[in-house]
Amino acid sequence: MQAEAAVFKVLGDPIRLRLAVLLAARGETCVCVLSQALDEPDFKISRHLGIMRAAGVVEARREGTWMHYRLAAPRLRLEKCLQECFRRCLAEHRTVKADMRRLKKATCAA
Repeated sequence: MQAEAAVFKVLGDPIRLRLAVLLAARGETCVCVLSQALDEPDFKISRHLGIMRAAGVVEARREGTWMHYRLAAPRLRLEKCLQECFRRCLAEHRTVKADMRRLKKATCAA
């Protein structure tokens, strides 16, 4: 139960939960795009993604100066169920819909 509780602890923050939902819907995404989607500064999104990465919820890949994040492959049955829930159950949430609208318009300045 410790591992499952740790997952809930990481996702217990609204910004981290929103990030997980966006990554479940879109797949690998650059920090700058996620920042625009959530209408939060890059440093704040990077900090939250760092917490998620340390917990094994997301994985990162560097491309030049940009960091790209994606949900990690589920290690627990709970993680698999949650990722499916992110894609299906939370897709209609008002906040997620607004995030998705901004995500579709977001671009990285290369």
